[in-house]
Amino acid sequence: MTSTTSQQMRAWRGLGLFTYGFRPFFLGAAIWAGLAMALWVSMMTGAVRLPTAFDPVSWHAHQLIFGYLIAVVAGFLMTAVPNWTGRLPIVGWPLAGLFALWLLGRVAVAVSAGLPAVAVAVLDLAFGMVFTMVIAREIIAGRNWRNLVVLAMLGALIVANAVFHWEAATGISAAQGFGARLGIGSGIMMIAVIGGRIVPSFTRNWLVKRGAQRLPALPMQLFDKLALGVLLAALLAWLSAPHGPIAAVALLLAGVLHLIRLARWCGYRTAAEPLLLILHVGYAFVPLGALAMGAALLRPDLILPSSAQHLWMIGAIGVMTLAVMTRATLGHTDQPLTAGAGTVALYLLVILAALARFVAGLLPAEAAVLQSLSGLAWIAAMGGFAVIYGRLLLLSKVRD
Repeated sequence: MTSTTSQQMRAWRGLGLFTYGFRPFFLGAAIWAGLAMALWVSMMTGAVRLPTAFDPVSWHAHQLIFGYLIAVVAGFLMTAVPNWTGRLPIVGWPLAGLFALWLLGRVAVAVSAGLPAVAVAVLDLAFGMVFTMVIAREIIAGRNWRNLVVLAMLGALIVANAVFHWEAATGISAAQGFGARLGIGSGIMMIAVIGGRIVPSFTRNWLVKRGAQRLPALPMQLFDKLALGVLLAALLAWLSAPHGPIAAVALLLAGVLHLIRLARWCGYRTAAEPLLLILHVGYAFVPLGALAMGAALLRPDLILPSSAQHLWMIGAIGVMTLAVMTRATLGHTDQPLTAGAGTVALYLLVILAALARFVAGLLPAEAAVLQSLSGLAWIAAMGGFAVIYGRLLLLSKVRD
């Protein structure tokens, strides 16, 4: 595949941005994540009125889950699936067309007040549906049955977006609805499954090169499958009865099991390389979010469920996606796999965004300040990624 892929890259005469899937989608995701947060903060202060049919909180939630997250997932899968299947990557005009569909969805939702709800939903769902069919074709053609589970989670994310649109159109507060929970749950399961493969594998390879004797547990052993099964059951309970005691207990159990799972990966030994350590930190927000959500369901007077949920949304999803985007960009553009000072600053900013938003729910008197701090840190992290990594993403040089 290597020589043929290289020939594909050389044959493309357009923008270097469209020589590999991670380029437009990582850059577009970061720019949009920062811009959407800035717009939302302005909407909440009354400085900006966006012509969207969604209420401000629902629009904000939708853009993080179904705007930002799905773009990062697309960039990751369009880079990983060719390696999984041995098939050629999508480049050139087909890639540009997919990216244009994603942009069309962002615009449609932003101006949805002037469009029929069905038209908005169709325009926004078009990218996810086409992209899912493309990935399904590649996985099936490559007989890569092991990764059908990834396809299923991607499908769940698309269904969640459709439900979100239906809830928003029928007057339900979509930010607190089933669609948003299904979208978050799909993202968390993706991190648990894919992160459960790459985090211990990358850690093991790095430690072996350093001559370490103690290595992470091999991925996807019996304990991992048990932890994943419990997490899936807990998320399903949260989806069906988000305020029930069964969901609370299941989430607490899932949190404990995934903390143990994370501890088996020897993350404490990776402090010398922030590019690797951040993967462990990002994964840590999966069990921390589960524990916080379980506690919030049992004692909402002490922890607001919305605050606990942000440990997943900004913490697990935000930190892990930024970790993957930085590592994949460096690795596929022939850069050293190490985090410089600027990259470390991006990691600290997104972690600050997650923690500040969570603590805002614990300290009502300081909530406004902490929420503003969280928003500014998020904007700086995503904008910083676009600035620091934009040159690498726009250039055409790529490693297969």
